[in-house]
Amino acid sequence: MSERGGTGRVGRPRSRGAADDGRTPRQEILDAAAALFSESGFAATSTRAIADRVGIRQASLYHHFAGKDEILLELLEASVRPTLDVVDALRSRAPDAAGALHALVVVDVGTLLAGPLGIPALYVAPEVQQPRFEQFRAHRRQLGAVYAELVRDVAPAGHPVDADVLGQVCLHLVEMTASLPSAPQLPEQVAAACLGACGVTGDQLAAAVAGGRAVRDALAAPAAAGRH
Repeated sequence: MSERGGTGRVGRPRSRGAADDGRTPRQEILDAAAALFSESGFAATSTRAIADRVGIRQASLYHHFAGKDEILLELLEASVRPTLDVVDALRSRAPDAAGALHALVVVDVGTLLAGPLGIPALYVAPEVQQPRFEQFRAHRRQLGAVYAELVRDVAPAGHPVDADVLGQVCLHLVEMTASLPSAPQLPEQVAAACLGACGVTGDQLAAAVAGGRAVRDALAAPAAAGRH
């Protein structure tokens, strides 16, 4: 069902190419939608409300997105895809599973903190359970499987919690980061919490931290070189 109303014609975007803070109109729409979805819920948020929040005509919104579903899907995908895109490189460069898990958590927390902070709360929204959002749910399951695989290799024999459950615990801890009080080196603290839940402490934890940092430095080096 279309929300366009009126003649249904797609409007032109506004004349300015970006917001005063450097955001493009498309990013402004995503940010406004994320805020409204968090405040009012997905079902109660209209494309007109999103357009009003941005300060554009409703028709102009449709120049960038077909509707609310497409906006929400892009927001959801942006909360998992950047992490998934580096998982293989991260695991191949890590000295061991503990270092890989530390690097994964720090990268994943960074992915979430780089976007609108309320997105993880939408994961359990009834609308997101519908078939039209299966692409996102599949990617999140894929990320959860990576956590479980690493936890299985990290946790010592006899750990009282099943690896699949422990992997989900780590994933959910990452996803609740935005609701935690701001703290120095928060991503690394969350990573240490995940490793601690797996039974990694003391010298083993210090080694995992060093390994995770080395992995992230290795991943960052090609990107830095490409900017010169």
